[in-house]
Amino acid sequence: MRLIGLMLLLCVFFLLGWWAFGQGLEEAWDVEVLAGRFREAKSWAWLVGIALLLADLLLPIPGTIVMSALGVVYGFWIGGVMAAVGSMLAGMLGYGVGRFFNEDLAKHWLGEKDFERGRALFGRGGAWVVAISRALPILPEVLACMAGLLRMPFGKFCVALACGSVPMGFLFAWIGTMGRDYPGWGLGFGIGVPAILWGAAAWWGRR
Repeated sequence: MRLIGLMLLLCVFFLLGWWAFGQGLEEAWDVEVLAGRFREAKSWAWLVGIALLLADLLLPIPGTIVMSALGVVYGFWIGGVMAAVGSMLAGMLGYGVGRFFNEDLAKHWLGEKDFERGRALFGRGGAWVVAISRALPILPEVLACMAGLLRMPFGKFCVALACGSVPMGFLFAWIGTMGRDYPGWGLGFGIGVPAILWGAAAWWGRR
């Protein structure tokens, strides 16, 4: 199936970015180190944080560390808003990259059958996957690009994106505020809450 092949190819592309540029950056991306750099940026720290989250689409930037550093500098509420906004903008950028390629080209890559199958898949259950993927590595970028390429309705994509980005932004801002490392239950929170939020949004939309 070309659809699965393209998704795997995108995963490999993003993994190669981590392998090529991400090694040896652990110290540079320490929460406290990054928070110190944000403080040096003073009133522009929020913009730097959002720009880093946007750059995560192509560069090996650990978005969760950036979100936590925003929590350290701005606190839970403002830091959470900045983290959520940055995550949502990054998702929209990925969607825009996928949408940039016209439908004829997408059908040429995937074949018309796989293209229609993928569009139907994203139209039915893709929103669940988009929402839950925000808690995982690599997949958020891949799925955002695929959602745009397969013409997932933009409004539906944005609702699903918000259901995943908002809880993740506030979770990691809270972790930064409390000065804690990523807790084991955080992944469960990051997956469970977006699923609940999207389920509620889908139910409300049907009404």
